[in-house]
Amino acid sequence: MPSSSFLFRPSLRTSLFSGGQRLLSGMLVLVLAGCASSPNKAPVEDRKPPARVSRPATPPAVGASAGETSAGGVAEPLKVLPGAENAGKPGYYTVKPGDTLLRIALDNGQPWRDVVRWNGLENPNLIEVGQVLRVVSPAVDASAVAARGVASARVEARPLDAKAAVPAAGAASAPAGAATAAKTGVSAPLTAQSATTAAADDDVVWAWPANGAVNAKFEEGRNNGLEISGKAGDPVLAAADGRVMYVGADLRGLGNLVIVKHNNTYLTAYAHNRALLVKEDQVVRKGQKIAEMGSSDSDRVQLHFEIRRVGKPIDPARLLPAR
Repeated sequence: MPSSSFLFRPSLRTSLFSGGQRLLSGMLVLVLAGCASSPNKAPVEDRKPPARVSRPATPPAVGASAGETSAGGVAEPLKVLPGAENAGKPGYYTVKPGDTLLRIALDNGQPWRDVVRWNGLENPNLIEVGQVLRVVSPAVDASAVAARGVASARVEARPLDAKAAVPAAGAASAPAGAATAAKTGVSAPLTAQSATTAAADDDVVWAWPANGAVNAKFEEGRNNGLEISGKAGDPVLAAADGRVMYVGADLRGLGNLVIVKHNNTYLTAYAHNRALLVKEDQVVRKGQKIAEMGSSDSDRVQLHFEIRRVGKPIDPARLLPAR
């Protein structure tokens, strides 16, 4: 018995040890399973990126005509610019980047003060891209003017005198019809019922504005007029009867400048003068001395002379008499 009891005990210990290992392994499995089912998840499962928040895009700024963006990123309504309802209509012009009132007036053959008055502008230097301006007198048939065509000239302008442009308080707008003609002696504005006036506008008696030789001829797109040589102080003469519509040096590259409006079709420009001898709204006669030749904004003494038909530069040699 003792020997058999002795032989049995090692097997029993081995069996008990093996059973204990299996019990321990089972307990570990239960513990791990409990952890897996626990509501407290491991941090690695919380690393998903947060959802993206959609924000409205900020519109690019386009001068004063674009809607600005509020602090919350919401675009405000676009500003309605003056005259927008007239965009594209004959007799109106939509302001583009780089435009100035003087340039717009010149390109449309109008005195800039008239453009200021027709549009009720308080400051001629404050016009906005997209703004629509009346560039034909209310008394004129705009469709007839548009049919004759208006072309743009590439000029750069300096600011105008805002104070001089604004009429006195309570002053009535000057009519663009017979009253103006009576004051200036210039042909009355073109109206729908006066076809003969349109023909008369082309019946202008022209004269040479200076006696010097022509240094440079008209070249469309490159030279808007004639370059006439001379000496400093030589007389510059009005090429036809008319009314002075501009005197000053606000157009860069042209120096001291005189512009004369002859009727609703034609105007003339005299540039690079050393002295200006007339005032705006002054009536001038063909051959009258209006300036002295000079070299302002030029590398030599010369007269730059232009004739514009409804704002478009044309070759003066086609209209001036043969020498």
